[in-house]
Amino acid sequence: MHFSCKNANYLQKKQYLCAVKAQIMAIGNVTPDSFYAASRLINSSSEMTMEEVVAAWAQNALDEGADILDIGACSTRPNSIPVEEEEEWRRLEPALTVIRLRFPQAELSLDTFRPNIAHRALEQFGPMIINDISGGSDAMYEIVHAYDVPYVYTFRGDYNDLRILDFMPDLKWILDPGFGFCGGVEQDYACLRKMDQLRAYDKPVLVGVSRKSMLWKPLGLTPETCLTATQALQLYALEHGATILRTHDVRATREIVRLHEMIIGK
Repeated sequence: MHFSCKNANYLQKKQYLCAVKAQIMAIGNVTPDSFYAASRLINSSSEMTMEEVVAAWAQNALDEGADILDIGACSTRPNSIPVEEEEEWRRLEPALTVIRLRFPQAELSLDTFRPNIAHRALEQFGPMIINDISGGSDAMYEIVHAYDVPYVYTFRGDYNDLRILDFMPDLKWILDPGFGFCGGVEQDYACLRKMDQLRAYDKPVLVGVSRKSMLWKPLGLTPETCLTATQALQLYALEHGATILRTHDVRATREIVRLHEMIIGK
């Protein structure tokens, strides 16, 4: 089954690409081992099928105000061992199928670092954002350029790597500082303090700090108990140029976005 998704809003309106309004990207992990248990859409103890779990997650995220649904099937938590490529696709294909069938107008993002997975998804399910935490590769750049889709470039705190934008100006770049991948808590905060520099690139900026160790480690918390800390850093990120917030908690993040709009008078 192939999905053309010719009416995908982000290809016509480019709303979040123009950074008119902060967008919320909901995190859904078709994995049994992502670092935050509540984001896992595979649960062996559930009486629901995986497709039913994914559909329920997507419906809830959209109802709570998500603008983008971000689906991944290979955990990249610290010290994790990536599953084989075929296992990643085995998990992804039914999840993408149910979302395209039941929520055809939903903005979709694919969290993968594998060019072959990105290619298969774009070919079978139509346009979507490719969210690549790896920092990219020639193969991945070629694919997103060929399909003319937005690409999340995770530069892991090294602002020197942003020179790549000059060599491939035609790509639809979304910049992600890569919090959680910058080398440790201190490095994450050092990168956070530089966020204002990203304004000069005139690109959408994705920030994903939701329930990450840069929050709970210094506060002596856990991923499950650091929602307030997440909201604090999300508000800071909005104040310093973030245009997309990737989050496990859509409703709470929507509240932060609304309050920020009140602050700046939108």
